[in-house]
Amino acid sequence: MDITLDKKNAIEASIKIKVNESDYQPKVEEKVKEYARKANIKGFRPGKVPVGMIKKMYGKAIIVEEVNDILSKSLGDFIKEKDLQILGDPLPDLEKSKDIDWENQRDFEFDYEIGLAAEFEYDLSKKQKVKHYVIDVNKKVLDETIDNLKEQFGDIEYPEVSEEGDTLLGEIKELNGDLSNETEITIENVEKKERNQFIGLKESDIIEFDLKKVFKDAATISSLIDVSTEKAEGLDGKFQFSVTGIERPKPAEINQDLFDKVFGKEAVKNEQEFIDKVKETVEQNYSKETSYFLNQSIIDHFVSKTKMEVPEEFLKRWLLRSNEGKVTMEDIDKDYQDFEKGLRWDLIKAKIAKDLELKVENEEVVAKAKDLIIQQFGGPSIAAQFGEKLDEFANNYLQGENGQNYMRVYNQVREEKIMEAVKSNITLQDKRVSLDEFRKIIQN
Repeated sequence: MDITLDKKNAIEASIKIKVNESDYQPKVEEKVKEYARKANIKGFRPGKVPVGMIKKMYGKAIIVEEVNDILSKSLGDFIKEKDLQILGDPLPDLEKSKDIDWENQRDFEFDYEIGLAAEFEYDLSKKQKVKHYVIDVNKKVLDETIDNLKEQFGDIEYPEVSEEGDTLLGEIKELNGDLSNETEITIENVEKKERNQFIGLKESDIIEFDLKKVFKDAATISSLIDVSTEKAEGLDGKFQFSVTGIERPKPAEINQDLFDKVFGKEAVKNEQEFIDKVKETVEQNYSKETSYFLNQSIIDHFVSKTKMEVPEEFLKRWLLRSNEGKVTMEDIDKDYQDFEKGLRWDLIKAKIAKDLELKVENEEVVAKAKDLIIQQFGGPSIAAQFGEKLDEFANNYLQGENGQNYMRVYNQVREEKIMEAVKSNITLQDKRVSLDEFRKIIQN
């Protein structure tokens, strides 16, 4: 067998593999004998089928199988031996493969196209500056959060007359059609110009209205009348609504009962502690958002600042072939920039991990699995309830899905270690912003 590498440039190459009869014939003969021992063919006793008949019946298939096994192993070994940093998978020359005469040929030649990761340099230093936004939890945000909690943990009142913010219960009917449904109308979902007709209503009152004037959103109409969104878009004309009840949210009072419902029994004992705890929780939640945005900003920064050649045309062909007709080249062109960005970051972070000798130990993977389980079941307070069982839960999870769970957690830990290493080596420029300002920033 002969394997040669032809490097066209830093990012493109081809591999030629010549397989001679002597490379595969011993395995073929062995496989033929094995078939003969196991074959169950009418007219022959088990184990007595002539080798010649086996070759005639299965010889071609056996040769194809053995040659492909040799190709797969030798190609992988060659790439490893030459330390080739390939992108995607080797692409065989399908046109050349079509011309192979498996019946009569004894020696074979195969060509593969490969894409290579070119050498590149990155700058992991304090010169690299990335903005780190910190959300300022001001009085407006704090008041809104507390109002939401009061509403979430409040009660429902049933007034006699409807007001702004109420929900009307009743039956909606199409006046010139067959549609009807027991439903509810939240007055805030009604178009502002049309709300007055829904205010001041009492039980048993009946009103008529133009559907499209009252509700502009097809999804709202779909839910209201219990029809598909597509049908809701085509509905028009007059509808009637008969009121059978009125509901009004009654916000919870700021007292010990609310404190216990939000944070657990006696975790907070007075209003100031409650406000402080709400602020702390909001800051932690927003910290997750800003941390995620920071990570994406770091990725964008290094991808844009690191000069790197990639074999774009090869990668597009590889994506097309590896997806086996599920996508078109137009689909690939549309999504290619996102794919290439992810590929570039994968190469950069792999080099950072290698240069900084960052490794993930099994103990770190187990610890991360425990953290994920604790978060899933309600936070740190659950850890004490699990006790020693937590180790068992973590191990069972990591062994699940044939080890795929382990690799998922391993990669998550690795990603976090690389990102923390990057953050410690570059300059993070903290900038305090309001929640509204941060939302505008992430939308741009």
